[in-house]
Amino acid sequence: MPSTKTKNDREKISEQRLGKRTPLRSISGSVFRYTASTASLIARSRTALSFAVLLSFAVLLVSAAAPEKHIAVFSTAANYSLPVIQREGQDYVGLLELLDPLGTVSAKSDPPHWRLHYNNVLGEFTDGKRRARVQGRDADLAGIFLIEDGRGLIPVASLNSLLPRFLGGPATLREESNRLFIGNIATHFTATIAPDDPSRLTFHFTAPVNPSVASEPGKLRLTFRREPLTGPASPMLTFSSKIIPAADYSESNGAAEIDITTSIPLMASFSPDGRTITLAPAKSTSANSQTATSGTNRPATPPPATTPATAATGQAQTSAQPPQAGGQPSSPVPPVSAPRRYFAIVDASHGGNDRGEALSPTLAEKDITVAFARRLRQELESRGITTLVLRDSDANLSLDDRAYFANTTHAAVYIALHAASNGHGVRIYTSLLPYSTDDDRGPFRSWTEAQTSSVPLSQATSASVATELRKLQVTVRTLTAPLRPLNNVTTAAIAIEVAPPSATVSALTAPDYQQLIAGAVANGIVAIRAQLGAAP
Repeated sequence: MPSTKTKNDREKISEQRLGKRTPLRSISGSVFRYTASTASLIARSRTALSFAVLLSFAVLLVSAAAPEKHIAVFSTAANYSLPVIQREGQDYVGLLELLDPLGTVSAKSDPPHWRLHYNNVLGEFTDGKRRARVQGRDADLAGIFLIEDGRGLIPVASLNSLLPRFLGGPATLREESNRLFIGNIATHFTATIAPDDPSRLTFHFTAPVNPSVASEPGKLRLTFRREPLTGPASPMLTFSSKIIPAADYSESNGAAEIDITTSIPLMASFSPDGRTITLAPAKSTSANSQTATSGTNRPATPPPATTPATAATGQAQTSAQPPQAGGQPSSPVPPVSAPRRYFAIVDASHGGNDRGEALSPTLAEKDITVAFARRLRQELESRGITTLVLRDSDANLSLDDRAYFANTTHAAVYIALHAASNGHGVRIYTSLLPYSTDDDRGPFRSWTEAQTSSVPLSQATSASVATELRKLQVTVRTLTAPLRPLNNVTTAAIAIEVAPPSATVSALTAPDYQQLIAGAVANGIVAIRAQLGAAP
């Protein structure tokens, strides 16, 4: 049957369904406004989403461009690199992976416990804890220990204190660059401008190096990724050359770099033993092109290591490693171009992990010797004696390294400095060589007898320095002793041991006392300069 509801009845029913006293046209307007607002919100959301996507993409690009962080490990057993992991806002590294190249190591994970055996040393760790036990003794970590998929992760900042407990020797982490040195492994260098050619810069290293070479306008960069290179006391080296005014040493992300500022393009040439790098304009290095690769003027592969004897004439031959004590002579290798010849080499004994004598609870011999060395250099150079200080920072240098530097720089005199808390005044030593029955080897002698032909000149130098000290009423004794590296040096060589003038050891640090001794030593060298300069 057709509906009998009127139009008004139908409108009332509609009003009841939609809400009393709510006109249909008002609802339609509200729906329209809601739809428009929703559309506007969607549009804004799409814009925000697009921006977020673009921002995320940019972040991904930056993250992709950033180099992965690594820790470089240098040791006598192996040089290697490990990835660094970010956890808890700290840098972490796998302990098993770190120790594996250094010895026999195994680990067992039994969460929350983790145990590691390195050689005969046991380490016990607990996930989430800041302390560990090594050989039954507590060890503090610089953060919490983590176990991830059976791997034991330790904070990189804890390596300095934790590793020596496993290794039984020093481990030094350079945190600013994530470079870890196991033992006395560091390679040191000196840099000198040729006195007759201001466009020629020569680097001498205590061990063979093989850096990458890159150049850009006004700069040449040497990057050392596989070598435990350490820098001088001041990272900025300045030279008296307008062509090569400076070189800057820096470290970052497991590598060391030397940036050389230059006003002309330079090329790098490497000595056969890898211990000397010479930077010069292309025209100055053309003679070395037979042993260099194109572009960087460097040898493609280093030659096999040799250990030549030391020339009795005082001209040290080049070797891949400094000869060890008792080393036997072998065939000489062709000498490389001689670096700048310093007249005097001043060697501050000890350094780095070798503190020398504990002169007092707060005073180490290594600190006194480097202070004396710097003052003696000033005194010598003020008298016109060109001088090189071998250790001008708190660095480790072996006895062989010291003799190697002294011989390859062809100095006229080598002066080793020591300090002592016992006695008074100064003791001057010259070499006492071991008795030898070896046959004459012609122009070459063994490493242990390199000083043989220079002993008379060394004794004359000792006497000259002693005379000047006595003029100043300084107590002085001249002695002989089988000292290294004096026995290995091919030129005049003396060792000076400075003791305090009275019972007060702190007098060794007094500037006036240091000045008194340094001035007298310099006067003694000047007095015998003509005789030293005439030596072969």
